[in-house]
Amino acid sequence: MAKTVEVTQENDSGRNQRFHDDRSGRDMSRAEFVQQIREGTYPDYHVRIINGVATPVSNPDSSENNNLG
Repeated sequence: MAKTVEVTQENDSGRNQRFHDDRSGRDMSRAEFVQQIREGTYPDYHVRIINGVATPVSNPDSSENNNLG
């Protein structure tokens, strides 16, 4: 399945802050996206704790061009 979420905003250090789901049209903060991943809404993504912060990361696939993280 094609990944449908893209990063729309990063903070000054490059951490992804806001996301957009191209399929549903939904805009989400990092915390909202993390919650949706944990609830199983986005099975192509998982959550990693990076520097103590829950961070959305796309599951690896054969393309290096469409992976969050």
